[in-house]
Amino acid sequence: QVQLVESGGGLVQPGGSLRLSCVVSGSIFRFYALGWYRQAPGARRELVASINSEHSTNYADSVKGRFNVSRDNAKNTVYLQMHTLKPEDSAVYYCNRLSPFSEPWGQGTEVTVSS
Repeated sequence: QVQLVESGGGLVQPGGSLRLSCVVSGSIFRFYALGWYRQAPGARRELVASINSEHSTNYADSVKGRFNVSRDNAKNTVYLQMHTLKPEDSAVYYCNRLSPFSEPWGQGTEVTVSS
């Protein structure tokens, strides 16, 4: 079973930056299409960025131009670099394979954007 371990969250001021990491177990990581999702309190989980096996990326309109998703297949890791953070970016961030191949969710990493 694939396991997902997110890290890198924390408290940051508006306008700041963070880089999230997600280590994904599995020997065929390089073939996975992966996404970063977030869930704010009382809200549904939403997909904010994705990257496929050919490193092609897509972003939600709300983060386009501010977030960058990348992957290192040698480390089985996917990253989310976040810039110009806003209070509305505050959420628990998760990574997962894209639907319909989603795995059991990891614990996520919490991002709080506040002054």
